[in-house]
Amino acid sequence: MTQFKISDYETIKNAMVNRDLKQALYDEGKVIMDGVLLTLHGEEHHKRRKLEHKVFQRDYFKYYEQELFPKTLDETIDPFLKSKKADLIDFGYRITMNLTADFAGIDRTQKTPNETNKLLTLVKKFSEGATLVHSKRDKSIVEKEVLDALDVFEIDFLKPSIEKRMKLISAYNNSEIKKDQLPRDVLTVLLMNEDDININDDIIKKEIAFYLQAGSHSTANSMTHAFHEIANWINNDKQKFNKIKNDPIFLQKCVHESMRLHPASPVAWRKPTCPVKIEKNTHLKEDDLLVMDLYTANRDVGIFGEDANSFNPDRELKSQQNLWGLTFGIGLHMCFGRDLDGGVSPNQETDPSKHQYGVVTLLIKKLFEHNVQRDPKNKPERDIKTERPNWGKYPVIFGEKK
Repeated sequence: MTQFKISDYETIKNAMVNRDLKQALYDEGKVIMDGVLLTLHGEEHHKRRKLEHKVFQRDYFKYYEQELFPKTLDETIDPFLKSKKADLIDFGYRITMNLTADFAGIDRTQKTPNETNKLLTLVKKFSEGATLVHSKRDKSIVEKEVLDALDVFEIDFLKPSIEKRMKLISAYNNSEIKKDQLPRDVLTVLLMNEDDININDDIIKKEIAFYLQAGSHSTANSMTHAFHEIANWINNDKQKFNKIKNDPIFLQKCVHESMRLHPASPVAWRKPTCPVKIEKNTHLKEDDLLVMDLYTANRDVGIFGEDANSFNPDRELKSQQNLWGLTFGIGLHMCFGRDLDGGVSPNQETDPSKHQYGVVTLLIKKLFEHNVQRDPKNKPERDIKTERPNWGKYPVIFGEKK
C-alpha cells in the first residue's frame, strides 16, 4: 500500500466528490463505526442516507434551533451559572449530548444528574472509539472499554427507547395515531424502515451511538475553539465585545472562521474502489490510501488570503465559497449536522430575527451574555489522549449578565 497526502484545497474538493473513493478514516474504529452511515459506500450509503434524510430536513433544524434548543440550553447552563464556573468541554458535551439524544431518539426518562452523567460517560467513550486512529492509548484496551459501554448503553438507554417507539409505531400502523404524532428522530426512522433496507439490531445500536458521539464530540470542541479564538480577538476591547454581543450575524461569521481554522477532524482519509487519478501525476491503486489534509487546505492563501493562518472575522471571500472551508466536507459524506452546528450562511437580505444561526453560535452568544471569561486561576489544557489538536479542559468563570 502506498500513502498519498494532498493539501491543495481544490484537489481535495475534487477528491471528496469522487464516487470511486470511499471513507477510510474510521477503519480502526470499527468497534463502533462498522456499518454506520459515515463508513458506508455506494448503494448501501445511498439507501441509508435517503432513509435517514427523512429526519434531517432544514425546516427541522430551524424548528429545533428556535423551539427546542433554548429550553435545553437554559436547563443545562443554569447550574453552571449558579456555581459561576464551568469547564467548556464538559458544558459543551452536556448541552449537545441532550440535543443529539433528542434527534437520535434516546430518551432520558429520569431527568436526573446521575442519568445525565451516565450517558455522558458512555458518549465520551464512543467518541474515543470512533477516533481510535488518533488515540495515544493502548487501542485494544480502548476497544474493550467501548464494547462494555455499548452493552450498558443498550440495556439502560437503547432498549427502553426502542420499546416506547415500537408501541407508537404499532399504534400508527393500526391507525390509532397519525404519522405526525410519531417521534421525529433517527431511531424511529430506522425502526420503521419504510425503504425496507438491510438493518439489523447491531447496526441500529452502532448507528445511534455514532450519532450521539458525533454530535456531542464535534460540537463541544467547535464551541470551545470558537470561544478561544473570539476571546483572543476581543482582548479586552469593549468595542469588539459589544459587536459580538449585539450583532449575531457577525458572531456567526466569527464561529465559521473558527470552524475553518479548527476542523473537527484535521484530516480525511479515502481508499479507491478502483484505479483513480487524483492529480496529473497521482494515480491510486485499490490498496492505496489518500490522506487529505483539511487543516492545511482550510488555510490555503489562494482561497482565504495572505492571512489565512489567522483568525479574521472580517474576512471576505468569493460568493460561492463557504467561510468554514472544507470542515463539513462536501459530496456524499458531507456532514449531516452542518446546518444544525453551523447554521445557514447569511446574505444581504437576511433578517437577523428569522435567521438560522446554528447551535454553536447560539452557545457562544449565551456565554457572552453572561460575561464569560477564562478562569485566571486555571489555565486551559490540551487533550493529551489524542493526536487531534483539541482542548482537554477549558475552565471559565461567569460574571453578571450583560
